[in-house]
Parts: sequence; structure tokens; C-alpha cells
Amino acid sequence: MNSITLQEPDLVVIIKFMKKRIFIAIAILLSGFLLGGLTFYILGKITGQQKGYLPFTPNVPRQMMETSRAFSEIVSASSPAVVNISTTKVIKRSPLFEEPFFDFFPFHDFGMPKKWKEQSLGSGVIVSKDGYIVTNNHVVEKAEEIRVTLFDKRAFKGRVVGADPKTDIAIIRIDAERLPTIPWGDSDRLQVGEFVLAIGNPYGLSHTVTMGIISAVGRANVGIADYEDFIQTDAAINPGNSGGPLVNIKGELIGINTAIFSKTGGYQGIGFAVPSNMVRLIMDQLAQKGKIIRGWLGVTIQELTPELSQKFGLKKPKGALVGDVAKGSPAEKAGILRGDVILEFNGKEVKDVGSLRNMVAQSKVGTELSIKILRGGEEHTVNVVIAELPREIAEAVPNQLPDDSKGKVFTGIILTDLTKEIARQLGLNKNEKGVVVVRVEHGSAADEVGIKKGDVIQEVDKKKVEGLNDFNRIVSDIKKNETVLLFINRGGRKFYVTIKAS
Repeated sequence: MNSITLQEPDLVVIIKFMKKRIFIAIAILLSGFLLGGLTFYILGKITGQQKGYLPFTPNVPRQMMETSRAFSEIVSASSPAVVNISTTKVIKRSPLFEEPFFDFFPFHDFGMPKKWKEQSLGSGVIVSKDGYIVTNNHVVEKAEEIRVTLFDKRAFKGRVVGADPKTDIAIIRIDAERLPTIPWGDSDRLQVGEFVLAIGNPYGLSHTVTMGIISAVGRANVGIADYEDFIQTDAAINPGNSGGPLVNIKGELIGINTAIFSKTGGYQGIGFAVPSNMVRLIMDQLAQKGKIIRGWLGVTIQELTPELSQKFGLKKPKGALVGDVAKGSPAEKAGILRGDVILEFNGKEVKDVGSLRNMVAQSKVGTELSIKILRGGEEHTVNVVIAELPREIAEAVPNQLPDDSKGKVFTGIILTDLTKEIARQLGLNKNEKGVVVVRVEHGSAADEVGIKKGDVIQEVDKKKVEGLNDFNRIVSDIKKNETVLLFINRGGRKFYVTIKAS
């Protein structure tokens, strides 16, 4: 058997070779650890995962940073012109507790004082350097004391220069000069979706700023004021914001925050502001004349429903339907007739009743303006000279009608002839003609379209109704489910309605 014997020099060579392999392996292992650590460090710096060692700095786009700074600059420029308004009203005890009967009882005060003070908070915006401030009428209405606190904490006693409850705008003034102001913006150029800021004192939290967008413009029929052309916004508005400014991204005053739509009393995403152009017009008149002078056309107008639009030759409901024309009014002199549809006023489209009412009211008395109307399917243009709105006459309240009825034509409605005695009870001219509604069944078609007891039907499908016989003769040719146009006189207020024959 053969055997291999290693000589000493060969063993040394092997040992050296093994040491070299071990050294290389250790070097490779250490290099791997070093490379892995370096890789982890670099990735951690990039991804921000080394939270314990280096702070994470987000890469914010320059445009976003500039936008943020822009909003801050708007607030810095606008806030000094926003004021806190606190008012004090004296509330008197009900006359019930002043009766001599209660004097027999030593405890009749029930712990209630005869008079006590009630305080409320609101906001306002300085619009002139010499101390004129715009706010809401409901903020200062019936106030015996008005305290105005400025941004720099100075306080002044305010006095009411004038107020217009019909738009809920009031102008107050303080004895101060060189005050900061907000420039006026043009509310007619607003677009839905624009960014806006609301500044005020909600719940007494001074100079609170909220941001949102314009949700809608030209909001009417909200039920807050007589003349409504509100800007709707989702910028948070809460109690105490009333009277504060709504500003655009230019820092311009575009509206006065007035009210919120809420079921809880707090913010629910729907707020309303009076547009700046309306506010400025009211302010100028109150400051210069001490009263509001509104334009008057002399027509009774109503909204156009799809059914009414079809009856008057319109493809879609737009404009305002003339229900009546006052005698001697600018409209009568211009030749406007009942049944006309006003499409344009002074070159501006009439979208609805609210827009026409506001345009007429804001027109300068004595100016001649053009009106485009639709009559018998054809468009006409007439010129009218705007007059001053006369004092409003309260509507006559109808007395109880006789219960006896003489005719039943539509299901759910009972009619009778309009006599001179009934006309007198209804507050109408004794020479008026028509048939009187003496009963409306709840849930009937007449009830659904708004016909009420005491209404006088004077036309059916544009045919005059002298009495019950005329009415029956006219409707005898109307087919079932056909839409019928009725002309109604309600205590002197005249309008059209449509109803389906049954």
C-alpha cells in the first residue's frame, strides 16, 4: 500500500494558503456589513425611515407654499379692518306682571326684575378711514348701547347712521380717524368655485378666519330679507359672524356675512352673504340721504313654472311673468300688459322674480331703461322711466266667506259668484268680476297648486270670467287631465296658476 508523506515545506505552504482564504472570507464579510450599512443609511435618508437620527423634511412644491403665504397675507391685510360689535338691549317684563292684581301678593315678582339688559355679539367691517362700519341690521337693531372693539383692542361707542331692514344692512360710525379699511370688490363678477375667506367673531372668538368657496350666487327666496340676492358659501359661519366680511383672494370685500342655514344653530356648510354691490349702494344712500330710495316699475310678478312657461310660449322657465300692472305706474305708461313675460331688464337677463326685483329696486329713479318682453310668442322692447317706490299698502285681510256654494267644477274646489258684498269683505273693488273659492279640499289638485279660500278666479285660459255661468261654460270644453291656466285675484294681489282638470 502506497502512502503520501508531506514534507515540512509543503505543510507550511498549505497553512499559509488556508490563512489567506480565511482572511479573504473575513474581508468579504466585513465589506458586506459595511456596504449593507451604507445602503441602509442612504435608503433611510431618502425614504425618511431613519426617524431616530435625522428629521424628515417634506419636499413641498413651491406653488403650494406661495399659495399658503398668499392666504396669510390676505388675512394680515384684512383682519385689522374687522371689528367686534357688542350691543346692549333693555328687555322689559311682560305687561301681565304689571297688573294691579299681582300687587296683592308680596311674592308676585317671582324673582324677575321689571327690566334687565340683554347683550349680544356680532361683527362689522370698517369701510372708510373716518369711522364708517358696515354690519347687519339684526346685530344693532333696537340696541341702546353699541360698543365697537378694534383689532388693536381699542374700544369706541358706536352710533347707527342708518339701517335697511329689507336687506338686513346697517351702517354705524365711531369717532376715530385713520382707520384700516378693506377695499371694495365687484360682486357682479363673482364665479361659483372661487376661494373666499370669512372673518368675524363666532361665539365671541375674536378675528376667527375660515376658508371656503362660493357655492352659489343670486340666492333668493331664502326667507331672511325682503330683497335677497345672496352669495352662498361653505366657509364656516357661526353665531357672531353676522356683519363680518367675506373677502376674495385679492383681499377685496365681496359680501357681508348675514345668516346660516342650520337645523342645529351651528355651521352646516351653508352660509349667506349680502353682495358688496348691494351693500355699497345702501351705504351711499344712508350716508348721503339718510334713507333708502328704491326704483319702482309697478308690476306684480311671479315665477314661471314649466306648466306656465308652456302656456305662455316659452321653451324653458326663464324670466318673470307679469300678473298685474298698477294704474298710472311706469309699466302701464310703457305699455306693459298683464300676461307679458319680462325677459331682459336694461340689457341683463331676467333669470327669475328675485333678480328682476333687485334690478328694479337698485335702478336710479328717473332713468329711462329698456325692457324686453314676450307677448303672444313674439319679443318686443319697450322703454320705461323708473319711478320711486311708493309706501307699501297692507293687503286687505279677507273676512269669513259665506258657506253656501253654488257650483262645483273641479274636484276638491267649490265656487260661488263674486257679489259686491263678498268683494267688500275681501277688500276688492265692488266692480271686480269673477268667481270666489269658498272651499278647497285638503290634498286636492287645487290645494296642491296653492289655491286658497277667498281667491277670486277672473280668467280661465285667458278668457274672462264674469260669473259662475261663464266659468262653467268655459271649462265645459276642457278635457280631462288638460292643463288649465287660471288668473287669480287674492286680496288685490293678482297672479297665474296652472291646474289639471279632473
